[in-house]
Amino acid sequence: MTPTVKANGAEIPAIGFGTWDLRGAGAVQAVKTALDVGYRHIDTAAMYANETQVGEAIRSHATPREEIFVTTKVWPSEAGDGPFQRSAEASLKRLQVDQVDLILIHWPSPTVSVGEQIRTLCDVKKRGYARHIGISNFSVEQVEESVRVADEPLVTNQIEHHPWIDQGAIFKACAKHGISVTSYSPIGKARRLDDPVIVGIANARRKTPAQIVLRWQIQQPMNIAIPRSSNPGRIAENFAIFDFTLTPEEMRRISALARP
Repeated sequence: MTPTVKANGAEIPAIGFGTWDLRGAGAVQAVKTALDVGYRHIDTAAMYANETQVGEAIRSHATPREEIFVTTKVWPSEAGDGPFQRSAEASLKRLQVDQVDLILIHWPSPTVSVGEQIRTLCDVKKRGYARHIGISNFSVEQVEESVRVADEPLVTNQIEHHPWIDQGAIFKACAKHGISVTSYSPIGKARRLDDPVIVGIANARRKTPAQIVLRWQIQQPMNIAIPRSSNPGRIAENFAIFDFTLTPEEMRRISALARP
């Protein structure tokens, strides 16, 4: 059973399957493979243009819908009161579900106030379109304003996070309000997996560098990782991180790689 992160009433699987840039039949197959492997958290978005395929994969899989945590997101161009609700309704239709488990504001809108965005997000939950709500790519200041405005609990802030980027301030702001962090690009798009620190720990553990980084992710409090791959072997590899634990010293050495 996948460990979960509890945040303001939500219980979110600590590792999810990201679907950005997966399209067509390949997207359907990748999501099915992820569910076969054991993922029970699938992350999509209106902007990804694959909600139809994600929904098809979920419906055609043996895993009951209620066991799969589905996240989608509304693009900032639809941030205002009215367009946001219509975007959420369209996502439900494409996914062919009555409700998603989590809906996020994909990015803060440059033209609509944070207050209006959050009030609209809360309205979507009240309408029953989503069990839980959250934000994505929000700064520390935007997190604080969101919490002040929201009359429904916010459960996550989805941000870019990996060993080579310092997101400590966001983690601290979210933790103060019981909000989890969902880390996208959790292995840094695989660009730095040859880092000597990561490779050294991987060799000692007889694990891959990606597995080491993902284990580091989920061992951090209130953190969820959503790796993405279209390669069946990698999809399985990224999930196979529950049979070992990094030591505090290994965690410290990986965390020390972060730069502003």
